[in-house]
Amino acid sequence: MIGIGLMIYPGAQQAAVLGLTDLFGVANRIVASHRKAQEPALRVTHWRQDHPTRKPSCVFDTCPSQPPEALSALILPPALSEPISVNEAASLTAWLRDRHADGVALASVCAGAFVLAATGLMAGRRVTTHWSYAELLQQRFPDVSVDADQLIIDDGDIITAGGLMAWTDLGLRLVDRFLGPTVMFETARMLLVDPPGREQRYYSVFSPRLTHGDAAVLKAQHWLQATQAKETALAALAAQAGLEERTFLRRFQKATGMTTTEYAQRLRVGKARELLQFGNASIDRVAWEVGYSDPGAFRKVFTRIVGLSPGEYRRRFSAGQGAVK
Repeated sequence: MIGIGLMIYPGAQQAAVLGLTDLFGVANRIVASHRKAQEPALRVTHWRQDHPTRKPSCVFDTCPSQPPEALSALILPPALSEPISVNEAASLTAWLRDRHADGVALASVCAGAFVLAATGLMAGRRVTTHWSYAELLQQRFPDVSVDADQLIIDDGDIITAGGLMAWTDLGLRLVDRFLGPTVMFETARMLLVDPPGREQRYYSVFSPRLTHGDAAVLKAQHWLQATQAKETALAALAAQAGLEERTFLRRFQKATGMTTTEYAQRLRVGKARELLQFGNASIDRVAWEVGYSDPGAFRKVFTRIVGLSPGEYRRRFSAGQGAVK
């Protein structure tokens, strides 16, 4: 089973917690109908911190009779009240950072981004939240890049969703990641909600494997994600991991299932897809922005991974009238 946790922090919207639990339950029933399996594919747990000096504990489990399992994702739901303060979030941040270091993907919806930003994990990275909170989030966390124009920003290890009801988009995005697009679309149809992304439905990035348990490799993965794979020299990656180069290469491929070159290419193409969808820069400029000095090489890599050339991708999925050059 794949573990998904929901964090009930002070002020968290209970409707979103219960709604996400139901959404994942619907996905489980759809998977069971396809596989004729009794055991659910997704295990949902709720977590609450009873006292600031104590670690959060599990207060609800959809599979209480099963032995505890590691989480694959942990969600910080929205809040109907004012966003949680930095002081209120402080007691949770160490626990959240530890979960992230273990390979758990962290996600937030709406005001949940304030808890996520308080961990320090979003420094230098893009995050979205409800448009009415964007200025406050930027003021509190000036080292975070707030982009409230996006409904969902999926960085693989961290996902943020904007609007108060964007928990449906986030939930479906996670179903897509863990159970595949067929189950995701059937879940959306059953719930009569739009597939994830809405106007950003084709916003797509590489979802790396983060639950392999190799802490040294995880350090390099997090660094690649934060720097958008602009620096991919083996010496630099091995230094981030604290390993000898040959040892790092062997452990990286074992942990992620791909070489460092393949991994970096997928990260860069994920960023390029976003720039092609939502920007007007020429394709040559997009290539430069994601780290390719040779536009021809960029086109070949993009086409191999996506199945469309950059120009075809933009014509098919652009949110505006982007230039195609």
